[in-house]
Amino acid sequence: MREAHLYTAAAEPKGDYALPAEYDGTVHETALYHAVRAYSNNQRQGTHSTKTRAEVTGGSRKPWRQKGTGRARQGTNRAAHWTGGGIVFGPRPRRYQTDLPRKVKRLARQSALNARANEGAFFVIEAWTIDQPKTKQLVELLGKMGLDGRKVLLLTSNDRPAMYLSSRNLTGVHVMRYRDASAYEVLWSDAVVVEEAAIGGHEIEGTAPKVATRRKATPTSRKKAAGRAMGKKRASSKKATTSTTKKKTAKKTKRKGSANA
Repeated sequence: MREAHLYTAAAEPKGDYALPAEYDGTVHETALYHAVRAYSNNQRQGTHSTKTRAEVTGGSRKPWRQKGTGRARQGTNRAAHWTGGGIVFGPRPRRYQTDLPRKVKRLARQSALNARANEGAFFVIEAWTIDQPKTKQLVELLGKMGLDGRKVLLLTSNDRPAMYLSSRNLTGVHVMRYRDASAYEVLWSDAVVVEEAAIGGHEIEGTAPKVATRRKATPTSRKKAAGRAMGKKRASSKKATTSTTKKKTAKKTKRKGSANA
């Protein structure tokens, strides 16, 4: 069972949070590789294109006659070795679409989440309380959690337009639903913050940080404290009196001994 730090809606530490059973710490690197590769390929438009010698303008007639000029024979000035000529084996429009089995996608996503949990970069917050687009409020929350200056992935339980608009001006913050997060987005971030309603774990009892509280003095407690102080004072004075008496007795005994001698 993996644990994560739990925060209140005001970004105050509340203790530890037990993650669900699927967070077992297993990281499947091969699945991660294929998932990131497929994601990167699917982002490509594939609209790159070059023209062959059949598509460039010009070159309809022979530049010079075949023999007698002392130069190499040429059939067209739009060949690949001429300036402005066609391109040989250049890129052509194509599809880079890469499909993955559904189980591999799930395994890669869970491996990415486990990797962040193993690093201690996985956090759980009770709820997101940003109801209006306020970038300053979101920055303050992340600052209290110690995540300012880092790339953060904020995962919500459902659609939260206010959260998205609040993070739109922040280059290192990305907001999305927990179920929509892919392995690539999780690996892109340095820290992951998940809303408690989306993950389905439970808080570990007895792990809340202890807050020092000062007890309020009552008349009874004051009397007890005064009584203890008086008792200590009397005991110290009694010890002093006893030691003085012992010294006087020792002196008298010494004087008698010297007189008899």
